[in-house]
Amino acid sequence: MYQLYITNKNYSSWSLRPWVLMSELGIDFQEQMTPFGDAAAWEALRRSFPNGKVPCLADGEIRVWDSLAIMEYLAERHTAVWPREVAARAWARSAAAEMHSGFAELRERCSMSCGVRVRLHERPAALERDLARLTALWLEGLRRFGGPFLAGERFGAVDACFAPVAFRIQSYGLALDAAASAYARRLLQLRSMQAWYAAALAEPLRDAPHETQVLSQGALLQDLRQVPAPPRP
Repeated sequence: MYQLYITNKNYSSWSLRPWVLMSELGIDFQEQMTPFGDAAAWEALRRSFPNGKVPCLADGEIRVWDSLAIMEYLAERHTAVWPREVAARAWARSAAAEMHSGFAELRERCSMSCGVRVRLHERPAALERDLARLTALWLEGLRRFGGPFLAGERFGAVDACFAPVAFRIQSYGLALDAAASAYARRLLQLRSMQAWYAAALAEPLRDAPHETQVLSQGALLQDLRQVPAPPRP
């Protein structure tokens, strides 16, 4: 069985992508959590995976790292990862790669933190351009391939690549075109996304760099996470 190494669900957009893909497609795997701040766990991870980061996938003796590489590795073994039709598959791969390497302002200004609701201090032009491109990309896929997912009737890798954006939209109250907003809600309503969200809310850990990043960009309106565990004496 595959072993998928991830870190804390509240923060890790990169971990979410292969996790939600494998969960939605019914690909069996065991989740291996490496929490932020656990130095021993991260050192052990670095001994097994060259870049020492998550997500990473173990398949027997084979090691695969980086979310997009994991998806491509799975696609060689599971036909539902990418669309079967050539044009849809080409579009889906291109859109996934654009998300993988782009949308820098959206990533920087709206760091993923599933359990909070934040009002941004500002929405600069760079963020508006990212949101406009995101909307255009989503609408192109939905219209061209008929929905309800980006490349057609079935959830696949391209949808998994945008799953963290749905949490960002929810956390920061980002307004999009009606059809794009409906697609984001569709992702949030998936059973796997609901399971990830519930686990994120239940995590007691607060990672200081992530918390600082979120609060540097906006005012905290609501924190839906469980109360963090008190420090040990």
